[in-house]
Amino acid sequence: MADVEASVRNLVERGCDCTERALAQMDLRRRINLLIGEWKAAGGSDVLPDVRFRPAKTGNPVRASGPR
Repeated sequence: MADVEASVRNLVERGCDCTERALAQMDLRRRINLLIGEWKAAGGSDVLPDVRFRPAKTGNPVRASGPR
């Protein structure tokens, strides 16, 4: 999904039409939300990972960079 987001960002920065890529990005987000809903309905109660905090190679959490 990160590559789709980068593609949309790149197209916007160049002033190009990003409709197709943006729709693909929204579809991916919709699918993820559906999967999370199914997981929770099936009894999933663990805290899901937050993409803003990614483990470093040493295992310590590292703050990922924010919006560019």
